[in-house]
Amino acid sequence: MIRPNTDLILINGQPIPYPDDGFSIKHIINVDAARNTNGTVVGQVVGRPLWKLENLKWSRLTPDQWRHLKNLIEPFFVAVTFTADDNTRHTVTMYPGDKSSRPFGVSGLSYNAFLECSFNLIDCGRISGASGEA
Repeated sequence: MIRPNTDLILINGQPIPYPDDGFSIKHIINVDAARNTNGTVVGQVVGRPLWKLENLKWSRLTPDQWRHLKNLIEPFFVAVTFTADDNTRHTVTMYPGDKSSRPFGVSGLSYNAFLECSFNLIDCGRISGASGEA
């Protein structure tokens, strides 16, 4: 089954197949905090809010599609443009989490397809483009 690419998520400017339902968009706030001698929390937000595209999963990909996705995230730090849960486009530098797949069907020494392909994309705090994000 060939899954069509979509511009919803771009990795280094390249569209990827739309992930299965169930992926999530996290907006992470980093805080430098502690408790003072009175037990009161003191702290402050550090840096900008970060993004995480979690549980990006594809139930079935061709070997070429899975290879292409893995090649896109091979440089480790990649520019990712995506529509966030605020319905605006953001471009940030992200790195991939572990990649996982389950081979399906064999022809000689090659797999026919890959099931349950997945990885996460995690914001590393750098701005990649002029998305207006501060």
